[in-house]
This record gives sequence, C-alpha cells and structure tokens, in this order.
Amino acid sequence: MLYQFTRPALFALDPERAHNATLTSLKLAGKTGLLSRLYPKINQPVTCMGITFDNPVGLAAGLDKNGDYIDGLAALGFGFIEIGTITPRPQSGNAYPRLFRLPQAQAIINRMGFNNDGVDKLVENVKAAKYKGVLGINIGKNADTPVEKAVDDYLICLDKVYPYASYVTVNISSPNTKGLRSLQSGDALTDLLQQLKQRQLYLAAQHRHYVPLVLKVAPDLSPEDIAFISAQLIRFEIDGLITTNTTLSRDGVAELQHGDEAGGLSGAPVFDRSTECLTAFAAHLQGRIPLIGVGGILNGDQAKTKMDAGASLVQLYSGLIYQGPDLINDCVNAVR
Repeated sequence: MLYQFTRPALFALDPERAHNATLTSLKLAGKTGLLSRLYPKINQPVTCMGITFDNPVGLAAGLDKNGDYIDGLAALGFGFIEIGTITPRPQSGNAYPRLFRLPQAQAIINRMGFNNDGVDKLVENVKAAKYKGVLGINIGKNADTPVEKAVDDYLICLDKVYPYASYVTVNISSPNTKGLRSLQSGDALTDLLQQLKQRQLYLAAQHRHYVPLVLKVAPDLSPEDIAFISAQLIRFEIDGLITTNTTLSRDGVAELQHGDEAGGLSGAPVFDRSTECLTAFAAHLQGRIPLIGVGGILNGDQAKTKMDAGASLVQLYSGLIYQGPDLINDCVNAVR
C-alpha cells in the first residue's frame, strides 16, 4: 500500500526522471534493510534450466540497465533479477523524450535505444553487488554496429559477462535499435545461434561452469516465424526462451495521449498478444525448452495465466510501475 501513496508524486514527474528517482531511492532504502521488512521474500523454489530460483517471479530486463541497483531491487522479494540490455561500448540511446506513460491503459511506450554504460561498467557493478541470488544478464548490439556484424557484439558481451551471470539473455527483439529484429529470422538467426552456442560451450569448458543461454523474442511474430524460431532453438539446444519483448502494435492505445509515439508498447495492452505468443511457442517446443513469460502482468491471476500457458517462470516490469512492489508477492502467491 505504501507505493499507492507515493505513486501520484512520481507520476507528476517526467517518466524518465521518475524512473531514476525511484531506483535511487530503492538503492538507498535497500542498504537500511527497510525494504526486506516491507516486502519479505516468499520462498517457493523452482528449478529451471538447471538453476534453482527462490521463487518463479523475476524482474525483466530494462529497469536496471547497468546493474546499478541490484541490491535494492533484490530486497523487494524477486526470485531472480535480470539486468541490461548491455552493449559492448557505452551509448546514450535515443533522443529525449523517449519514455511515455499511458495511465488510462496501464501502459508504457519506450524508445530508449539500449542506453547503457557499456559491458565493462556492468561487470564492475555486478562484482560490487552483495546479491547472491539468480542474476540474468541481457546482452545486445551497439546501435552503430551493422546488423551484418551483430554477432560480434553479442560474442564480446557473452565473453565478458559469462563468469558473473546465472544465465545470459540474447536480446534480438527490441524495436528501438534499427535492424535488430531482422535477427529473428532466416540465416541471420541460424548464424547467430550457431556462433553463440559454440562460444557458450567453449566458455563452459574454460570456466568449468555451464551458464544457460536464453533468447528473447518479440510478440509481433507470425505463425511461420514462431515455427522457424522454435526449430532453431531445438536445433542449437538453446536453454530457454523469453516471450515477449514490447510490441509495435497500438491496439487499445492509438487514440490516447502519446499513443502514437514511436517505440515499443508494454503493459496491459500487450498481455493477450504476448500470452498468445507464449502459447504458440509452448505448442511447438513441447516442453523441450523452458519458457519465461513476460508482458502485461498486472496481477497474480495474469501471472498464473502465463504459467498455465506453458511458462516455468514469469517476469515483471511495467506492472511494477502501476502496481508497485506488492505485485511481486501477489504473483508468487497466485502461482503456488
């Protein structure tokens, strides 16, 4: 209930300023132990990809791009945390404004563009964090790297984060980096997965520790896309799939203020689309590759719907903006 009192003040701020202020406050509050008392973690262990998660409700990538706020976020009761998306070199992302709330639809549009401090800074932050739980690290390519050479950026990031990640997510589905989504199809996907798998196995031998590799896809996929991606995931023995990233669709928000802004739409309007995508992948994969459901979860019942559709784990992001940290335990209780 605490968040319901503070939300009006946060929503009075520019969205990106509110985002930064909230994370800074969480970082400070996390050091006092206050957050752990307000939001005690519910332990409901789940084993997925060979990893034991404290509970099946995690934080999606995008909230903490550089791993600056790991300990504060961990104190909210998540079963796992995913940070990033990170790129080999620092980049400022797209021009301001680039983040928009659509409160009537409980939605957000962003065109951040992988703004981050670079993979080396993220590694420093991870090494400095006290958090010992499951940590996913989400990797991408720099905006000025030609899409034909994107695999080089992913390999650089994989090499550097491998020793510090519980799992690594390959983000080829953000709509805010030109050409990125083309990596979801055809020879581009086949080549990317083949090279990443080879490097993963090499790193596993080098470090004597196997770190799962996960792919994150868009909700804007055709049935043919889903069938092709599923086949490639099985072919290259990718360890997991996150469905889904944000959508380019404007169904349900087109007439709202900011509804026509460019970028990816998240929150309530993407729930049905992302769940349909999850269901379709589950039908193709038949349990051979675990699924992580994300997209539009604003209450526990919706988290349960994702699990019923085939997810082994779920992730939250936009729902936290509208519902606050109480959403985490609401979801954990719902999926017991």
